[in-house]
Amino acid sequence: MREFGYERAFDVAGAVDLLGSVPEARYLGGGTNLVDLMKAGVERPALLVDVRGLPLDGIEPTPDGGLRIGATVTNSDLAAHPEVRRRYPALTQAVLAGASGQLRNMATVGGNLLQRTRCGYFTDLAGPCNKRSPGSGCAAVEGEHHNHAILGASAHCVAVHPSDMAVALAAFDAVVAYESADGPGEATIEEFYRPVGDTPHVETVLPPGALITSVVLPPAPVAARSRYRKVRERASYAFALGSVAAAVTVHDGVVRDARLAFGAVASRPWRARAAERALIGGPPDASSFTAAAEAELAAAEPLADNGYKVTLIRNLVVAVLTELAEEAAR
Repeated sequence: MREFGYERAFDVAGAVDLLGSVPEARYLGGGTNLVDLMKAGVERPALLVDVRGLPLDGIEPTPDGGLRIGATVTNSDLAAHPEVRRRYPALTQAVLAGASGQLRNMATVGGNLLQRTRCGYFTDLAGPCNKRSPGSGCAAVEGEHHNHAILGASAHCVAVHPSDMAVALAAFDAVVAYESADGPGEATIEEFYRPVGDTPHVETVLPPGALITSVVLPPAPVAARSRYRKVRERASYAFALGSVAAAVTVHDGVVRDARLAFGAVASRPWRARAAERALIGGPPDASSFTAAAEAELAAAEPLADNGYKVTLIRNLVVAVLTELAEEAAR
């Protein structure tokens, strides 16, 4: 491991200044992803700026009825918060589906959003990877890719984003707030993650040196009856093969509102807008749910060994929406 400096930040402006003062500096939250990448030699920061002591560890209501979640809130505290559990249950379920209890106790909300892909080629310094070494190629396209992208990928990268939490946040139009050297900024989750294109190493719209300060969930009555479902290779602790965050409002036998987002199918959380449009105004039944899923998955471009994800996501959508519709009918 490369030798590195360590500084503890005491306010947001100071943290941004510290990071801007040293080339190749990185923010350190829980370290559950960054430290692993440093051990593997993928990340080689000259300075770590510890932001865990910043006053960004609260969860509070917003004036319009949403929730503001501080960037250093731990995943465990987020999942356990009574207002999150009551108003956005799919978010609690998504967080609890990720990692282990020990890791959730350390991992932060901001760090979770910025975690890097778990593609094996990304951490293998002996081979090519456009995320790690731009222009070197993507070994996964012709190599091991059973858990890689079926939506929104390119010839330059087919890796998927590993976050469970971000999938639920995408379903509910969460907004990421940040502070940069040029002042504050914000972006919705959909805007926050950049499409792969030909620059897969540029993963977000964050300006250089910017620090995530909070995530804001707008009010969403539909989210009170929501669910997150994840399929993985082992139940105890594994990244998703596919996941769905879903919420529906049904009135008089008609779907009035619907939210859907998919995980482990793209380089970013995938908001299923086409499926939502297909659902609204239709009946809450299996055929309607299947048609909605297929409307979204029509754009899928699976590789040789990951076509199963199309069927997996379709079946997850139908199963979760059916459960939610049956609950609404009780």
